[in-house]
Amino acid sequence: MSTERLTQVLLAPHVSEKTAGLADSQNQHVFKVLPNASKQEIKSAVELLFNVKVAAVRTSNVKGKVKRFGRTMGKRGDWKKAYVRLEAGHDIDMSGMD
Repeated sequence: MSTERLTQVLLAPHVSEKTAGLADSQNQHVFKVLPNASKQEIKSAVELLFNVKVAAVRTSNVKGKVKRFGRTMGKRGDWKKAYVRLEAGHDIDMSGMD
């Protein structure tokens, strides 16, 4: 895996009340990732970018919602979400990220 590919795997942190609770209680962080990213690539990318040790990665494909735009119906795009659990003693500070 090239460093260039690993820097592109993580698209953005997914911040919500549920993910904030996971970060506090279970040391898990949630990221929006490329649809074709593998668990091993996600693990390597998080370890490279944040300098932490990853214990486990779970992924989920999120289906886009159907929305109405005036008279026409549209659909938001599908995307992939990764739940990354860090080893004890490691943490990612999400307050400085946008």
